[in-house]
Amino acid sequence: MEDVLLAVVAIAAFTAAVIWGRSASHRSRVLQRVRRNSVDPDARELARSDYRKDLHTAGLYGSIALAAAAGSLFDTVPGAVFLVFLVPVAATVVIGRRFIPEAKLAQNRLELERRAQEVLDQEDSAPRRWAARLAPEELPDVTGFEVGRVYQAGTGLMAGDFYDVCRVARTRVAAVIGDVTGHGIEPSITAFQAKYLLRTFLRQYRDPAQAMEELNLQMSAMDRGEEFISLCVVVFDTEAGTLRYASAGHPPAWLWHEREVSPLRATGPLLMLDPNGTYFSREIPLADGDMTVLYTDGLAEARSGDTLFGEDRVATIIRRDPGAAPDVLCKTLLEAARDFADGPIEDDVAILAIRRA
Repeated sequence: MEDVLLAVVAIAAFTAAVIWGRSASHRSRVLQRVRRNSVDPDARELARSDYRKDLHTAGLYGSIALAAAAGSLFDTVPGAVFLVFLVPVAATVVIGRRFIPEAKLAQNRLELERRAQEVLDQEDSAPRRWAARLAPEELPDVTGFEVGRVYQAGTGLMAGDFYDVCRVARTRVAAVIGDVTGHGIEPSITAFQAKYLLRTFLRQYRDPAQAMEELNLQMSAMDRGEEFISLCVVVFDTEAGTLRYASAGHPPAWLWHEREVSPLRATGPLLMLDPNGTYFSREIPLADGDMTVLYTDGLAEARSGDTLFGEDRVATIIRRDPGAAPDVLCKTLLEAARDFADGPIEDDVAILAIRRA
């Protein structure tokens, strides 16, 4: 019975030796590649350590297999057979001195990799964090108004689309949408500055055109080269029962009023185009149920071949169902543009809809 058990142990140990031997062979090839291609001494040391440990384990299991096989074949096993264990023991004594330093080295590299991954994760999340500031998923509740929004990032890393809804006085609510030319961190920073500066100026000036002129003056002084901002500001005055808007070269917003859809076209040039640029505003009566839809050019410029989605399609969709909830209408517009386009929409798309309840 003991012979059978020893034979089983011999076979199992031999199998383990083969497995670890194959692993050692693979580690050897890895070590050769690292020696040829890597200039990092730590990488070479760790590759060598992995190879030696696998080779050592294969030798240990091989020794066990040899001793167990001898025990199963002979009634009396010569003591010399067990001297074979001196080989892996001696190897352990020789290479074991490096085990702790190598473990510490592996731990240090793991920590470096963790920190590098944290940096990469931060870089990946930076565009999302900027988008959350420029085009937030949640907008503040504004009594007396229903607000809908949608934002879809384009193919660029970062962009300058932004929107805002805020109360600028007890009876006045401002809705803002804008777009900074270009992609990357610089336009995003410009958009961030413009958004929050404009909040201040809208509280300071009752007329959105005045706030826009002051914003243009301040942003132009920053000398951002070829950056320009298209911007549309709509101020709802619930006490006066009016809507007053100004637009700096932005695609026309659309107003549902008196059972018709009307464009709110530009009332001045792009911001940062001319520091002395002038802007004017227009005032329109505001009634319960009136709705304004603002969007960035990524929506109208969705493309199918040489044909653009266009502003008229935006107006047609609004006219088709003006009673839709603002958030539903925003999603409908984006889905319509996606269905129209013959590929991914490359530019960012921001849509904002506000209805006087």
